[in-house]
Amino acid sequence: MSHTENRTLAKRYLIRGRVQGVGFRWFVEREAHLLAITGWVRNNPDGSVEVLAIGTREQLAGLRSRLQEGPRAARVDDVDESETEPVSGLSSFQVRGA
Repeated sequence: MSHTENRTLAKRYLIRGRVQGVGFRWFVEREAHLLAITGWVRNNPDGSVEVLAIGTREQLAGLRSRLQEGPRAARVDDVDESETEPVSGLSSFQVRGA
């Protein structure tokens, strides 16, 4: 495995659709734990869900495919992905907000 394969990346995902009030954040938290990704997930005031995920390229690709599916009750219209700077001091994955 090359050095770049194992590099830790950070991505920000903005998920739009019917993604609030359907257990989306808990779904993301569970998937992130299974993939050993650190970061957080929160609801935004505009009805979207925002995810900051830190992991390897492979881990993040796995998370993205799960975000596009979402939990059963959700309807995902769009997943916007952008690279961001890794945040230090995150040791787990957390659900933020009420």
